[in-house]
Amino acid sequence: MIYERLLRPLLFALDPETAHHFVLAFLRAAGPLLPKPTDTTSRVSVFGLNFRHRVGLAAGLDKNGIALPAWEALGFSFVEIGTVTAQAQPGNPRPRIFRYPEQNALINRLGFNNDGAEVIASRLAKLRDRGGWPGIPVGINIGKSRVTPIERAVEDYLFSFRKLRAQADYIALNVSSPNTPGLRELQGGERLDELLRAINAERGNMPLLVKIAPDLEPAALNELVSVCEGNNVSGIIASNTTLDHSAIVRDEDGGLSGAPLQKKSTAIVRQIANKTKIPIIGCGGIFDAPSAREKIEAGAKLLQVYTGFIYRGPKLVHELARV
Repeated sequence: MIYERLLRPLLFALDPETAHHFVLAFLRAAGPLLPKPTDTTSRVSVFGLNFRHRVGLAAGLDKNGIALPAWEALGFSFVEIGTVTAQAQPGNPRPRIFRYPEQNALINRLGFNNDGAEVIASRLAKLRDRGGWPGIPVGINIGKSRVTPIERAVEDYLFSFRKLRAQADYIALNVSSPNTPGLRELQGGERLDELLRAINAERGNMPLLVKIAPDLEPAALNELVSVCEGNNVSGIIASNTTLDHSAIVRDEDGGLSGAPLQKKSTAIVRQIANKTKIPIIGCGGIFDAPSAREKIEAGAKLLQVYTGFIYRGPKLVHELARV
């Protein structure tokens, strides 16, 4: 109530990216002081990890892993940081985040702006060493550096994987952002198989997830799922943002997230669940208990929120934890 009636109007009066950095700076400072939640609602075990409930924070909000203790305090059962790339990069020119309050949506074309795998690995190691590590699973989402040609993508991902694996409870491979040119080519069967085989050679027991686009045609999705099965992928995150902007009148380039993505992402979850037993994290358009149940009934084992959290705040997390 406080967030939606008081804090959100203040934050929405600011430029979206300015508001984002302001909130992260506050959470970074306040996180260690916030009390940890004591209720566990209904525990869930997926790909060898234990979760207090189904609801986690999607990649993109805390790209550089600067506010980990705060996400646990806000009620999330897991957090995914990133997307992290092998090389530090500034991302695309601003403005690059756009709000659509009438549609409960966002468009972003951030372009994997982050501090780079080496710096982020060091930051996370220091947090762990000083006892500030949260008591929830932490996933790290990795992607291709913009300057790396697609032919050298495997090498790029491997660099990040090697740097970050010691701090991760699971690794997610982002092969589906629409904001890095050529990245979605890695969803194709041969390129994805090459990438997964290379990671598997060094993976050990690390849970490995793949984050996919909601815009895949059925044949391409079936091929992707088959490649994931053949490479013992631990989970599929469905889905990333969409290039379908038909719900938006005042359009911008980038990936669309939020309520307009709900049905499309759920359809992808259902198609995957009908083809494989690989656990699915449902992500896209989750704003309330009914939209969360929709994902679960379609076959999702866990849920992730991003845009819904921006619009509804911590109350959403506590509401969804009881679904």
